Amino acid sequence: MGSNSRPHAVFIPYPAQGHVTPLLQLAKVLHARGFFITYVNSEYNRRRLLRSRGADALAGLDDFRFEAIPDGLPPSDNDDVTQSIPALCESLSRNAAAPFGDLLARLNSAPGRPPVTCVVLDNFMSFAQRVANGMGILALVFCTMSACGFMGYLHFKELMDRGYVPLKDESYLTNGYLDTVLDWVPGMPGIRLRDIPSFIRTTDPDEFMVHFDSREAQNTHHAQGIIINTFDALEQDVVDALRRIFPRVYTIGPLVTFVKNLAAHPDAAAIGGNLWKEDANCLRWLDTQRLGSVVYVNFGSITVMTPVQLAEFAWGLASCGRPFLWVIRPDLVTGEKAVLPEEFFAETRERGLFLSWCPQEEVLSHPSTGLFLTHSGWNSTLESICAGVPMICWPFFAEQMTNCRYACTKWDIGLEIDNNVTREEVARLIKEAMDGEKGKDMNAKAAMWKENAVAATEEGGTSSVNIDRLVGFMLEGSVPTTAT
Repeated sequence: MGSNSRPHAVFIPYPAQGHVTPLLQLAKVLHARGFFITYVNSEYNRRRLLRSRGADALAGLDDFRFEAIPDGLPPSDNDDVTQSIPALCESLSRNAAAPFGDLLARLNSAPGRPPVTCVVLDNFMSFAQRVANGMGILALVFCTMSACGFMGYLHFKELMDRGYVPLKDESYLTNGYLDTVLDWVPGMPGIRLRDIPSFIRTTDPDEFMVHFDSREAQNTHHAQGIIINTFDALEQDVVDALRRIFPRVYTIGPLVTFVKNLAAHPDAAAIGGNLWKEDANCLRWLDTQRLGSVVYVNFGSITVMTPVQLAEFAWGLASCGRPFLWVIRPDLVTGEKAVLPEEFFAETRERGLFLSWCPQEEVLSHPSTGLFLTHSGWNSTLESICAGVPMICWPFFAEQMTNCRYACTKWDIGLEIDNNVTREEVARLIKEAMDGEKGKDMNAKAAMWKENAVAATEEGGTSSVNIDRLVGFMLEGSVPTTAT
């Protein structure tokens, strides 16, 4: 295929780690299928990638190029933290369309590059869809969350229309109101108000994130296709319901497995998107631990906690008696540096390892890892499922609440820890998950879901077939004649 006749897909993620990762994974999969790829970071994240991975991270390949556009926010004193989610959402909505349109125009006129044939945009970046449609370019929405999380966002508007949101007053956060069952949400029987993405827990009728998320979700009704990083068996009822709402739904996960199968491709490994520098020394430490004995603790790229919560987790880990590997980002504690008591380090010196970031997929798939204490982000949840590792779930915000509910009650591979965490509860749940009867059941279910994930990604599996369908549509799909 001549270089100028190749399909050219432009990827634009929302500029946070949990969004950058899956879009980059799909970009790698399509690159292996013959697509020319342009991957668009924010300028802020471009600087972070250069610091964490060096210049090679963005060197790309002749046919896998990196670009960047401004996010519109003022310069920051600290360029190594996750930005304010509401501020970033508002700024991108207001300011990113023009530079993205300029970029597409420049790519279309660049010598040696094929013209852009498709834009794959994050579901929180609808400005990119409007720009692409206005230029006659096919646009597909990539939902970086679970299907159940996406269904929750789709119903923000109805929750407001029916009067569930905003809450009447602050007492509704604690008086049992959040346990209200929403028996009218398609494909999600038994789902409660507290399981819906957490932005709805507000008393403010003008809460920006509720209205922003609702608009972005409703915008997907104008998309030419919806891509979701899940597999049918895992979320069958929700996926079936989404297919009754949208004409084209492509469930193509777990993408992490498809990318792993590309490992023999010599060019793929050099392309990475971690915004923090990884410390791979932990893998050698895991090699010295007993099979299935280690508790892996990582609350993701956005979760923050109070010093008290940090201390409770620490002393819970100290008293559980298990070896543990704990990822503690510099910005994990709200407004200050994460500091643990010296007495805690003294007590756990022989069995604890602390890092600021790590190669999570390799840690979870290591035979010594037996349990994952997680924030229930979707990438982390999928990676845990692929590794067959049960979870203790401490969701922080957004659709992590939905993922936690499904992990603990639908898939039976998780135990939920209360937001008001105590050291006693941390220790009790770890022991229950690793030594108790519940733990045996969770391990059996985790092994089953791991097998199902493998089956979905094998030749003829549902996700493998859907990637074939997606590629076919990207090569042949029609483009709307008017912008939406």
